[in-house]
Amino acid sequence: MTGADAAPIRGNQHRALSILTIGYFVGFAGVVVYGPVATEFEDVLGLSGVLLGLLVAAPQLTGSLLRIPFSAWADSAGAKKPFAILLGLSALGMGGLLTILITTYPDGLSMVHYPLIFVFGALSGCGIAAFSVGITDITYWYRANRRGTMLALFAGLGTTSPGLFTIVSPIALGAVGLTGTYAAWFVFLLVGTVVFVMFAVDSPYFQYRKRGLEESEAKAKAADAGQELFPSGDAMQSIRTAATIPRSWMLTAMFFVSFGGYLALTTWYPSYWHNLHGLDIQTAGIVTALTFTLLSALFRAAGGAVSDRFGGEVTTISSFVVVVVSTLALVFTHDLYVALVATVTLGAGLGVASAAIYQLLPRYVPDAVGGASGLVGGLGGFGGFVVPPILGLFVDLQGVSGYATGFVVYLVVGLLALAIAVSLYRDQPAPTTPSVPAPADD
Repeated sequence: MTGADAAPIRGNQHRALSILTIGYFVGFAGVVVYGPVATEFEDVLGLSGVLLGLLVAAPQLTGSLLRIPFSAWADSAGAKKPFAILLGLSALGMGGLLTILITTYPDGLSMVHYPLIFVFGALSGCGIAAFSVGITDITYWYRANRRGTMLALFAGLGTTSPGLFTIVSPIALGAVGLTGTYAAWFVFLLVGTVVFVMFAVDSPYFQYRKRGLEESEAKAKAADAGQELFPSGDAMQSIRTAATIPRSWMLTAMFFVSFGGYLALTTWYPSYWHNLHGLDIQTAGIVTALTFTLLSALFRAAGGAVSDRFGGEVTTISSFVVVVVSTLALVFTHDLYVALVATVTLGAGLGVASAAIYQLLPRYVPDAVGGASGLVGGLGGFGGFVVPPILGLFVDLQGVSGYATGFVVYLVVGLLALAIAVSLYRDQPAPTTPSVPAPADD
């Protein structure tokens, strides 16, 4: 045995969770790269409801679809490298957007620049895809009895950044202007990327593999270090394996509603509060953050513990009942206070459901966690890109009242997700015993 083989692993599960959460916090802020200041772009460019919906959803295009290949890559090479690349791409997109603003804003900015603004917004959203990479890594770091709680902490705390940026961006817009706001954001991304690269560590199995150990020996030593689950094949094999399991697609459909809904409404709500209820831009951002974005993230952080206690199936059923009732209220009300209460409950339902779905994932797809994480997070999160233009279409067709009636979209998909959750409850798999015993967590 060489000295490298005998050396202890770098870091521990708590360090991994901390730096992954920080990195995700940095990257996930890209969700709202346009949302909180959408009115500024809407006024300068003269955007229709559909074009506005496409613009605020641009970060979700890459942030969702890149989850599939990058999480599977993490399943074959470890999480640090793909995670760092995603953060770097996000910084590159923000740098491109900043360059456009420096050279054209305000007098030279026009619809001619819309395609570039869309592309750089999409590139800025690459950091969102780090979600599935982090989910894969944490799944390998933690044992089953704590995994749901730790996954929810990672996802819940990491997703607080859009809420904070939804508050800060309109304030920064008033203080330093649009260009200054994005310049500060660019620096934030660069610093966050450097911090992640300096402190991130791969899970034990990948550390031993990178030291040259054969697969069987690396698994044995990683098991001694506390790792319970292991990748079963290369990146593409992980995706193919997950895609052959029907439950992967059921989880994906539910995540399309829960997390996709969170992404879509985080970017759409500022315009909803501003145009339907008459709140100014700064107030609309603060209300969005406090009643939905931040609150939903906190509910998501608690959702893992709830799922571990009561079971993911029961938790998803309860959560989607809350989603259906909340959206039904939002469709028919123009009253500000009713809308505030319905938004809070909607955010709670979406947040807890998102946590419960990922608590179920390792149990439903134990042989392809990375591939399943990519499918669920990527195609599921794609709801954040698909839905805002549809909401914009309601506005184009019905005017201001379309901001309310557009919620019928979530009423319908919420009912579909509820039906899937009930189906999973009726046909849930029996508990499995890990094939490799593991010592207690650190």
